[in-house]
Amino acid sequence: MSFDNLSRVIQERPLRMLLVNAGEADALTWAGLVQPLRLAAAALGRDVLHLETMTPAQVVLAQPGWPPHNPHLALLVADEGQSPMAPELSRAVIERCRSAEYWGGVGAGVLWLATAGLMAGVRIALPWALYADTEGISERAILTPHLFELDGRHLSCCGGAASIDFSLTLIEHLFGATVQAGIKESLCIERVRGHEERQRVALQARFGALQPRLSEAVTLMETNIEEPLSTDDIANLVGLSRRQLERLFKQYLGSLPSRYYLELRLQRARQLLLETNHSIVQVGLMCGFSSGSHFSTAFGALFGNTPREERQRKLQPPV
Repeated sequence: MSFDNLSRVIQERPLRMLLVNAGEADALTWAGLVQPLRLAAAALGRDVLHLETMTPAQVVLAQPGWPPHNPHLALLVADEGQSPMAPELSRAVIERCRSAEYWGGVGAGVLWLATAGLMAGVRIALPWALYADTEGISERAILTPHLFELDGRHLSCCGGAASIDFSLTLIEHLFGATVQAGIKESLCIERVRGHEERQRVALQARFGALQPRLSEAVTLMETNIEEPLSTDDIANLVGLSRRQLERLFKQYLGSLPSRYYLELRLQRARQLLLETNHSIVQVGLMCGFSSGSHFSTAFGALFGNTPREERQRKLQPPV
């Protein structure tokens, strides 16, 4: 998954973006998403970014065929405690969002789209507090622990504070790092979290009693970063066969245990590169990489740059 996949609409001018707020106007999920985009729209002008915000009722009341052009990007937004929309509102809003080149949800909006069967086989970032409500998903989506996802045409974000990171990431990929830097400065934001970073909540809270052995397996990974365990070792420790463990990871996390473990270690390495003064060699060793070349290759495959380039980001002043 890469937000570079937005390249199909990056050159569109004006880029038309529709945000449908089915939650409260002052909720963090909505405010965190819309405020950076409003600043971008004000800075760039309507000839570059045409940002439209609507409520579900406004979508329903809009005349057929209006607006004349479909949005390039549309998102259904609601905070995690919001009650689902009435069926007539839901149908109209989902139809309008799906007319966009890229579409999806933020917060509870992700669950509503998945429950409607529109995220089958798609990696989605769902608020952990809504994991218990996924029984109603008729066509299974792939739940990930990440802050946000782009899978094909489908966008999703877990909401809350992650909405700010999601919004600023969209701005960077659609309009460039310089525009993003100006908005970060306006909002006094120092660092934007990447999509691969995880919702910071205990695994037991995310999965609850639903999949305790999956929680145990990931906990083992998180507590054995410097000296990684083998997949067979983890399976034995949680009382599963290797195949059963792989099935759980594939169903709930959309990844094999070995891949998930590697990404955990690399995410930890990235955090150490940005937040500590340990040398690159030390960081690699602390994250279970005995070979510097293996560390650099794996890091580049996940993040698109080398550990040295990542460290340089820390040292560079804002644009």
